[in-house]
Amino acid sequence: MMSRCRTALTALAFVLLTSVPVSAERLVISLSNHRVMVTSSFTGVDLVLFGSVEGDQASVLRRGGYDVVVTVAGPRVTERTRRKERVFGIWVNADARTFIDVPSYLAVISNKPPDAIAGADTLRRQQVGLENILLPQRIGPDVADTVRDDPFRQAFIRLKKEHGLYIERTTGVTFFTPTLFRADIPLPSTAPFGTYEIDVKLFADGVLVTQSSSALEVIKVGFEQFVADAARDYGFLYGLTLAMIALLIGWFASVVFRRD
Repeated sequence: MMSRCRTALTALAFVLLTSVPVSAERLVISLSNHRVMVTSSFTGVDLVLFGSVEGDQASVLRRGGYDVVVTVAGPRVTERTRRKERVFGIWVNADARTFIDVPSYLAVISNKPPDAIAGADTLRRQQVGLENILLPQRIGPDVADTVRDDPFRQAFIRLKKEHGLYIERTTGVTFFTPTLFRADIPLPSTAPFGTYEIDVKLFADGVLVTQSSSALEVIKVGFEQFVADAARDYGFLYGLTLAMIALLIGWFASVVFRRD
């Protein structure tokens, strides 16, 4: 009987202990602007993301501190990259590769270089850094990511960087206190329209502790948006109006510049 009581008490204690939630950090993030309105005078903007590391009363700050990686991905697109070769003195398209559903805009912002935050396996698994972001390609009938030194992948990233659409800043996150930080997110004037996904990962001692997400929108406003909506919703009338405007401009020019 005593043995059964001990067994029951042990099982009850185990249940009580395991039912207590494990204390852990969590991320609280806030974006300075969740909607970017683009007009004809838009020259780009820098958004600010603020974040803090919070926990319950049982949480203890980690002695080694924290590392933060902010990844901002624009609307997904399918793009084609071509390789040119010189044949008989003429540059021609020799080969091409299609990238399927890749970010049209991509920014990776951290407080230090990714390889100083975690190991190579963790970085690949969490897709931290431009080198570890999945960029699926159509290779024959298959669609798959390729090795990091693939020439088409490298050329694709290089061209995106040149146009300011792929960005990697290893000092873009600033810690004000051990648990309070900010990150600057640059959006160029050529930023695509649509919804952008924001993913914030918190690391400690090379291990992913937690992560949080948010989003922002880049939209056209003003006359540009009116023209875009008209072209999309009233295609026939839009084309007819443009044709009439072209005829009127031609007639006006002939009247002004005709010779008497």
